[in-house]
Amino acid sequence: MKKYSFILALATMLGFSSCGDDFLTISPTASQEAGGDATEGAILANLASCYQILLFDSYAASNYNSIVLMSDLRSDDIYKGGGDAGDQAQLYRLSQLDATATELPEGLWNIYYSGISRSNNVIQACENAVGVSEENLNQYKAEAHFLRAYYTHWLWKFWGNIPYFEEDLPAPYMAKQYTADEIYVKILADIDFAIEGDKLPMNTTAQNAGRITKAAAQMLKARVVMYQKDQTKYAAVLTDMAEIITSGKYSLVSDFSSIWVNAGEFGVESIFETNQLPEGKTWGAAWQGYGTNLPAFISPNTLVGQEPFIGGWGFAPVRTETYAIYEEGDTRREGSINKFEDGTYAVRFQNTGLFLGKYAARKGYNPPPGDIDLNFDNNLRIFRYSEVLLNAAELMVVNGVAPVQGVTAQNCLDAIRLRAGVETIPATTANIKLERRREFVGEGMRFWDIVRWGDTSLLTENKPAFSSVRTWEDHCKYLPIPQSEIEKTEGEFKLQQNPGY
Repeated sequence: MKKYSFILALATMLGFSSCGDDFLTISPTASQEAGGDATEGAILANLASCYQILLFDSYAASNYNSIVLMSDLRSDDIYKGGGDAGDQAQLYRLSQLDATATELPEGLWNIYYSGISRSNNVIQACENAVGVSEENLNQYKAEAHFLRAYYTHWLWKFWGNIPYFEEDLPAPYMAKQYTADEIYVKILADIDFAIEGDKLPMNTTAQNAGRITKAAAQMLKARVVMYQKDQTKYAAVLTDMAEIITSGKYSLVSDFSSIWVNAGEFGVESIFETNQLPEGKTWGAAWQGYGTNLPAFISPNTLVGQEPFIGGWGFAPVRTETYAIYEEGDTRREGSINKFEDGTYAVRFQNTGLFLGKYAARKGYNPPPGDIDLNFDNNLRIFRYSEVLLNAAELMVVNGVAPVQGVTAQNCLDAIRLRAGVETIPATTANIKLERRREFVGEGMRFWDIVRWGDTSLLTENKPAFSSVRTWEDHCKYLPIPQSEIEKTEGEFKLQQNPGY
């Protein structure tokens, strides 16, 4: 059953709002006079608007830009699919590691810069708060700093050397471009602010489902630090993972497949997820609503006779090699990948007969009225407890961090495999890497893991039968900065293109 959380209840009362404000045209705080006193209601209004950005991660700014697909298309887990190579050609180029400054999925740029702007507005409002308790104010600040870090970290991962700002921009509304290493420092500062001082609870109540917790902030820190390969922070991150593990607030769900249906939303394994509702998005309004397009995008075209699954557009077919990584009896295979026989769907480009299952289109998940392909209510699971366990195992085995609080790599790996229904194996580097792949198929993590491990030779391939011939080069770590954004800048703020493009 869908939960109308605190944040969405606020957003519903406020009504849908436009958020096409990119970093060049930042709007001042709308809920009170910019720089003026802010009541608790004004702060919460800004905070709800800030959270709402999470719900635009599938279709916004007239672009298909699910963070799951934008990440996994460059991995070795899926192909682009769809009608043909020219169907969403920018996604095909992304999958072939040859995006250009004029042909790439740039919707994420606008979405996450809008998120940064809205986060800044919350922080500004908190600085001018009147009549707000210190406890509440600290929580609101922590949430805003986390969200700013979360939105920034995606821009940092995709583009590396990006413009950044922490307050409303004066004319000419342009921001300084920082190096990726400088952005990392700023992201970490926001995350540490959210974590320190117990401003956030370790987990949240059903009434506040979808709000930031301390565990969510610790998980974001783990992703950012491990992607940066900042060895000086590994021990601190392992301590964070151990704190989550020993808190007793989270645990693995026994049935892996149950995580991905509506009844599994905000379960004991969920550390942070969005709260999608089947309403509000339309083709004619690119910045509104609560639904997601991802299930329609990844489900096979004109699927029949396979309920509860229904048809979609046929993008992101799973590679046969991905299906083969699972041992017999591993429940994660059927929980992650749908295998449909010929004749039950229309064959499309790069077909393998295998489709992503976690966010698959299901009957009853997009009730009319409205543009139903845009309004599925599948929540995006951002952080799961299984990632805590595998982070801890990796830090201890791959990076040599000493165990803390009685948490061992073997116990973490054993718990993951026990839930999957397969036998224990030694906690080696190779086994932990493979277990991460098995656990997170279709969740947008594989590409980033390959890059941070330095295993990028896996991404060069020659598969003409699947129209996939690509070569990894070092500059492929970052996408080219959109040419349309470069052309908006000038003088000291002129954006410099990433090397290699």
